[in-house]
Amino acid sequence: MTTLCLELRRVYGAYPTGVAVVAGLAGGRPAGIAASSFVPVSLDPPLVSVCVAHTSTTWPLLRDSPRIGISVLGAHQEHVGRRLGARTGDRFAGVAWRSTADGSVLIEGASAWYDCTVEQQVRSGDHDIVVFRVHDLDAAADVPPLVFHAGAFRRLG
Repeated sequence: MTTLCLELRRVYGAYPTGVAVVAGLAGGRPAGIAASSFVPVSLDPPLVSVCVAHTSTTWPLLRDSPRIGISVLGAHQEHVGRRLGARTGDRFAGVAWRSTADGSVLIEGASAWYDCTVEQQVRSGDHDIVVFRVHDLDAAADVPPLVFHAGAFRRLG
């Protein structure tokens, strides 16, 4: 990694973000990735987005799924963020989740969740910006979100 890339990563990390899990069923099993780039995009139509690295080996399993779930992790779910951020092993081992009839995978106990379809995917640098149309959603007012800041998981407050 170049010096500029390391400096970009450090400075980008100065901006705290929530931690979301993007997941669906692939071959009847849950597949998912952790994303700190989750962003609401539009109210009408209801759209959200995440950025996915071109190097992701999981996104190709998910991108053509009929539905994809996005779960905003709660402050108590750092272990889920670490598990889903891993590059190897069973990412869903020990993670409580449920699937919808259409194949979205949602993390139990999350701060918020969205049931989505892929609206568009835009190639941008070393990532793709994936825009999702929201079909259903909910939030738990009593579950504060997990935050990623300066290379570490953190809790608000």
